[in-house]
Parts: sequence; C-alpha cells; structure tokens
Amino acid sequence: MTGDDTGIARDIAANFDDIRARIQKAAEKWQRDAAAVDLIAVSKRQPVELIEAALGYGHRHFGENRVQEAAGKWPALKQQFPDIELHLIGPLQTNKAKDAVALFDVIETVDRPKLARVLAREMAEAGRALPVYIQVNTGKEPQKAGVFPEDADAFITECRDNLGLDVVGLMCIPPVEEQPAPHFALLAKIAARNGLSRLSMGMSADFETAVQFGATSVRVGTALFGARDEL
Repeated sequence: MTGDDTGIARDIAANFDDIRARIQKAAEKWQRDAAAVDLIAVSKRQPVELIEAALGYGHRHFGENRVQEAAGKWPALKQQFPDIELHLIGPLQTNKAKDAVALFDVIETVDRPKLARVLAREMAEAGRALPVYIQVNTGKEPQKAGVFPEDADAFITECRDNLGLDVVGLMCIPPVEEQPAPHFALLAKIAARNGLSRLSMGMSADFETAVQFGATSVRVGTALFGARDEL
C-alpha cells in the first residue's frame, strides 16, 4: 500500500466513523437502536480507490444510480467481496431492468406499473426474487421519479399482491428547497398503513432527521467520499 493509499484509507475510515457516530447520536436522541439503521454508501461517480478504501474499512452496503456505470465496476469487486449488497437508488429504465436484476441485490426505485411488470418478469426468468422499495414522490415534483402519495397504496398492492414482488419498504427524496421532516413523516405514515417496515430516506444533508422519523437505511455519499465529479 502506497502513502497515498494509506492516506485515502485513513480519511475514508474517519468519515465512516464520523457518520456512524452521528447516526448513533441521533438514534439515542430519538430512542432508536442505531444498529437498525443501515448506512448505504453512495458510490456513484466515485473513483474505485475510494470504494476500495470503504471495502477495506469493512463496509459492504453501497448504492449506485446508473446500471451502466455500476456494471463497469461492481462485478469484479463483488467477486472479490461476495458479501457486498448493492442497491440501485437511481431511476431505472425498463430496457435496463434485465441488467439491473442480474447485478443489483436491492432495487429501491420501483416507481411505475410498467417497470414493476417488467421487473417481475425479469426476476422470474432469472430466478431472483430481489427485495424492492417503492419510490414515493412525496413532493409531487414533476421532474422527479416516484409514485404520488395518494397513489401509493394502490401501487404497493399491485406490486405485492398481483405481481408478486417482494416489496420490503419505501424510499423518497424530498424537494431540496423544503424541510425534509414532513416528507419523512409522510413516507413513514404510508409505510405503516401498508405494513412495510423498511424506510430508505435521508442523505448527507438530512440523514439525522431521517433517523428521527424512522429511517432504516440512509443513503450517504458526499459526507463519506467527498464531492464527486459531475457529468
């Protein structure tokens, strides 16, 4: 390991320790078990050496936004570290569903009936019953993926009961210009009435608030890896 590699590993470890400490503090404040909150390291557009440093630290849960980008770096890493759990946390096009089912372990962005039908078919053909999350567009933003809150119950029923998908929870991305708390509370309410126990919500800027409202996984990138290259 070179000096640069040692420095990267040290910095990444320090970032992980800091995020975990903040999760622990928030969990204690709201009388939750910090162990019940998974940290999903968002590795999109991050250099492989940073991901390798996170793996060296012992972290295994990662999130990627794009199927094509993930396919370019994760198969080799998964061969080396078979216990990696890779989450798709970005929008999924139906023509990429087959590749997504083959590569990912969890799909968090099921957001429309057509995609749900295609995923159900691809999983059946691949013999893989991946856990999925329904993405809810809590802010009803026209430019953002996700089912609207008032349509969530019917869509969850369709995915779970009619298509046989393993719906384990809900995910959301609140509007950047609004306070996240009401959105997290709304997601938790929808999940509770549908008997769903998993909530994927909260990112670098608001994960502590997400812990307060019941997040079972938080998706943190910048706070762990630093700013990423923009395309």
